[in-house]
Amino acid sequence: MSKMDNLRAMREARYEAARARTEQPPGRSRSASVPERPKAAPRAEPAASLPDPPVVEPLCGHRNMGGRTCTREAGHAAKSHRYS
Repeated sequence: MSKMDNLRAMREARYEAARARTEQPPGRSRSASVPERPKAAPRAEPAASLPDPPVVEPLCGHRNMGGRTCTREAGHAAKSHRYS
């Protein structure tokens, strides 16, 4: 057998294997073989005494040409912006 005959045989074997995979019965799927996950326990209700989230001041939001955003508070009186 020549090198080309070997390559042709390998190509035909791959083709047959791919064709056999596509001809599987449609009722069987890959997800059917995965075992079911156990159901999670019901969550407890959150406590009513949670602290209020901290108040966050909105930022200026001005963007420079490089895409950085100003980190000063909104409506700041300073002429310059602080970018980060």
